[in-house]
Amino acid sequence: MAQASTPSTPAGTTPRKKTTTRRPAAKRTTAARRSTASTAARAATTPTTPIGVVGEYAERAVLIQVGAALVARDVVVSSVNDVISTYSTPSKAQHQLKKFERRGTTARKGLERDVRKTRTRIERELRQRRRRLERTVNSFDASQLENAVQARLRDGSDLASRLQDRLVRRP
Repeated sequence: MAQASTPSTPAGTTPRKKTTTRRPAAKRTTAARRSTASTAARAATTPTTPIGVVGEYAERAVLIQVGAALVARDVVVSSVNDVISTYSTPSKAQHQLKKFERRGTTARKGLERDVRKTRTRIERELRQRRRRLERTVNSFDASQLENAVQARLRDGSDLASRLQDRLVRRP
């Protein structure tokens, strides 16, 4: 006969018992004593009067500023030490200068490459537009071309007059 399965266990298995490892009695009492001692120490240092609470906040504010200043000093000292170790000898300084030069050269070459790509792309687009325009112009005869140009000129002048009207009406 199959066992009824519970939602937390797969069918046909029995639920697993939790195994807990108990500490030896001596260690349990030591941990309990430590916990009690730390709780007592916290209670002894926690101010109960309003003046004590204000004093604690004032002390914390001062200690936070002192700690932040010390961390900032450590950062500055380590940065200065890094710079001193990097440029301590002429050969190390020359090495750094060459490194900067290589990086600058790489950046310049990348910029030149981007400029060339952009120039090539723009020139290609212009050539394509010119070819399309030439094909369009060649497909028209002279009268059709003149009519098309006149229509575009009228459209442009209509647009310009509408813009002027809007500008005049603007408060």
